[in-house]
Amino acid sequence: MKCMLCESISFSHICNSCQEIFLTPSIYRRKILNNIEVISFYKYRDIKDLLHTKHTDLGYYIYYILAKNSFKKFASSFCWQEKISAIAIDDNAKSGYSHTAILNKQLNSKIIKPEFAKLRAKNSIPYSGKSKEFRMMNPRDFSFKPTRYKEIILVDDIITTGSTLSQAITTISRYNSAPLFCLTLADASAK
Repeated sequence: MKCMLCESISFSHICNSCQEIFLTPSIYRRKILNNIEVISFYKYRDIKDLLHTKHTDLGYYIYYILAKNSFKKFASSFCWQEKISAIAIDDNAKSGYSHTAILNKQLNSKIIKPEFAKLRAKNSIPYSGKSKEFRMMNPRDFSFKPTRYKEIILVDDIITTGSTLSQAITTISRYNSAPLFCLTLADASAK
């Protein structure tokens, strides 16, 4: 097959050379509700076209490559005094897979333990391209099942306004669970 980025022959959808050049993660940080930190690995504008594959069959492979290059590397060097649960925002399988579950799975390490089907939206109206006002008028209305460990890392693919992660934090805090921080692939406001 051909690499999606340079069109050279590759065994992967994005060749190793392009992964090193274009998909080496950086760290972008911002704070949201209750001063919770959101750590992102890419600027949204730099990987926008790759992120938009999530609604296609190709998205499974692209999200796996992105997660391996960012989430997996993060988990391998992350240290904490006790084990932590990682849960993905609304990891319902759509189009045959869940893009947030792919990200979450790559966090598996000695410290971080991914859990699935823990935080699901009852309202499935898409937020993509919608304003903050629209998002506030149409809350996700999350349901939450308690996790194995009290401390949690929240996982999502993109942070735009922060409303989805803020709603998730509010839901989780009702169950006396505490998100340590959030991880996303991309930050739409990163400069």
